[in-house]
Amino acid sequence: MSTRVAGRLQLNERHHRAALGLFLVVVIAHWAEHVVQAIQIYALGWPIPQARGVLGLVFPWLVTSEWMHYGYALIMLAGLVMLRRGFTGRSRTWWNVALGLQFWHHIEHLLLLLQALSGTNLAGRPVPTSVVQLLIPRVELHLFYNAVVFAPMVVAMLLHRRPREAERSVMRCDCALRTA
Repeated sequence: MSTRVAGRLQLNERHHRAALGLFLVVVIAHWAEHVVQAIQIYALGWPIPQARGVLGLVFPWLVTSEWMHYGYALIMLAGLVMLRRGFTGRSRTWWNVALGLQFWHHIEHLLLLLQALSGTNLAGRPVPTSVVQLLIPRVELHLFYNAVVFAPMVVAMLLHRRPREAERSVMRCDCALRTA
């Protein structure tokens, strides 16, 4: 067995719970940035260009960097792919839903990045624009995308921690809660 395959197995076996915990911290930190940005806009009345979340206040270029947004979408996609093998049964189904939704979110960010690099924007817009952004403004769209990826991810994690007996019998990690 190659070292690469052995490492992937370790990630989804012995280290699955720790890897899921770390992944969840990254996802929640990203969520917090979007929530803070929404608070800045809707509760504090800041204009959208000044509502940059927490990191964007310190590093304003981050908010306008399509590389940073694409990088996060790619990290999120990679995490969902790499941790997938550890899930079984119902939890795998929900994890796959999150993965499929994140794949589309990643495509949208790839489209934004390509527009930023080429200087040619979708539908003649003045700024890079994703497909769904033609219908929904960017701030609200990213809150939506994060919610629709996060929700099935959380369902998957909850079901993974509380598997049915048939699911528990094929699990290779120790994520499941102990039964009395």
